[in-house]
Amino acid sequence: MGSERVEMGKRPKQDAGTVVQSHGTPINTHAVSNMNAHTLGWLNAPPNACCFCWCCCCSCSCLTVRAAQDEKIQQKIREKGAESETEQTLRPTLEEARSWSQSFERLMKSAAGRACFRQFLKTEFSEENLLFWLACEELKKETNKTVVEETVRQIYEDYVSILSPREVSLDSRVRDVINKNMLEPTSHTFDDAQQQIYTLMQRDSYPRFMNSNAYKELLSSLEQPPESS
Repeated sequence: MGSERVEMGKRPKQDAGTVVQSHGTPINTHAVSNMNAHTLGWLNAPPNACCFCWCCCCSCSCLTVRAAQDEKIQQKIREKGAESETEQTLRPTLEEARSWSQSFERLMKSAAGRACFRQFLKTEFSEENLLFWLACEELKKETNKTVVEETVRQIYEDYVSILSPREVSLDSRVRDVINKNMLEPTSHTFDDAQQQIYTLMQRDSYPRFMNSNAYKELLSSLEQPPESS
């Protein structure tokens, strides 16, 4: 027993053909003899290193940076959403409101027009169409690649995914185009879908808005002279 006993605190010697990872798992060197240095480095990575960096100084710092970047992107998306919400407080002039009846394009180019149209769409439970269109407009203005990719993902989850409660109505052809575009997201990933939703609103919702009590009441309120103080 004396010669075979392993002294306390000492580890048994490893076979010459075996290396031990920092995680404690033995690996046969013959099986990894053809691995490159990067792969072997990953195998011997310290347990607190992340999957992208295996150097001892990492301490998952890249994950911290990535989390900070994601938070900035999400904040930017929220700020853009907040900007669109401010449109609801705008009040048009009588001339501007009357011009909306000339074309759907005039309505959509007016911040106050979009706000009034949005309120009408809420009553028809189709507000997501306008929100999707606005999100696509903001996406096309973005130039930062990282922000573009995150925004594309967010728009897909919010308005394209069949699991979303705000899913917009798109045909199979457009969905196929989106799925292909998602492989390499750009600021124009949803162009075909945006045009389809624009046409849907123009042909379906816009005529009803022009004939709605909401629009008539708006014109009536604008026609009344302001009360003198």
